[in-house]
Amino acid sequence: MADETTAIPVNVITGFLGSGKTTLLQRLLASPALADTAVLVNEFGEVGLDHHLLRRLDSEVVLLQSGCLCCTIRGDLSAAMRDLYSRRERGQVPAFRRLAVETTGLADPVPILSTVMAEPVLRHHFRLGNVVTTVDAVNGLTHLERHEESAKQAAVADRIVITKTDIADDHDLVELRRRLALLNPAAAQLQTAPGAALDPDLILARDLYDLNGRAEEVRRWLMIESERAHAAASHHHHPDVNRHDASIHAFCLRFDRPLDWTAFGIWLTMLLHAHGADILRVKAMLNIAESPGPVVVHGVQHLVHPPDHLPQWPDDDHNSRIVFIARGLSREVIERSLAAFARLGAPVAETV
Repeated sequence: MADETTAIPVNVITGFLGSGKTTLLQRLLASPALADTAVLVNEFGEVGLDHHLLRRLDSEVVLLQSGCLCCTIRGDLSAAMRDLYSRRERGQVPAFRRLAVETTGLADPVPILSTVMAEPVLRHHFRLGNVVTTVDAVNGLTHLERHEESAKQAAVADRIVITKTDIADDHDLVELRRRLALLNPAAAQLQTAPGAALDPDLILARDLYDLNGRAEEVRRWLMIESERAHAAASHHHHPDVNRHDASIHAFCLRFDRPLDWTAFGIWLTMLLHAHGADILRVKAMLNIAESPGPVVVHGVQHLVHPPDHLPQWPDDDHNSRIVFIARGLSREVIERSLAAFARLGAPVAETV
């Protein structure tokens, strides 16, 4: 398996129908900063790339003026990724250093994430990077309330890009941001409108396994508790009734002494085996006995990334914390299962 810091990151761009993910992708691909990026899309026509094309390498691969590769998916994603990597190794396409995959608007993103994390051949060359979800500022609240796919897309995101902010009602935008923060406090929220500047590096490149962006991402994780509390401050004014996103919630377990790595691994494996379908994301920053820095763990449903051992803590707070984004699974259930492993110690009662 490739080292997590050298494997090619796969960034998944998802979002509900009409949320602007194709427009976002167009703008990202026009940036010279992404010249070393390859993109997998369902159809070239949907992305509208004709005016950017420099040359067509074959019927399924084009090279954009910015230097990005853009490829259509023929068959399943795993086969497309293997074929693209093979072309890269044979020198048939430029040696891209990151890959972006655009999903369809109604897609559940979890199978795509699972493909990247679990397919043995792919794991030798690729790793999961950021999950970027676009949310329409005009219709986002309605989509979250009526469509489970929209809520799930937001729940698994590392970056939430709120689009169409120039034509949205200010009150609706504030409520949408609050709702998204309740649903997924660990995701950075970014706003975009026509003509507004985009930071491709922030959206796609910086993640926990990127050496340059790692410290920044760790610090952002450590702030999610206060962000969650702020977002929830006015929650009692908006009762969760008949909403798809009401069943999805986030919470954090905190530990004030070092954890036993073996016991934690056994517990997490058993938890995901029993409840993996309802744990959309898990992110952990752990103080492991005899480890100089924190151990970072994150997973999607049944699958967990190989742990990443950071060389040092970003600040003086060395408490372990585990953030769960779960669907229909209570905090109490997870705490009870955790209590069975006495070596872990009792979690401090703290909600994100």
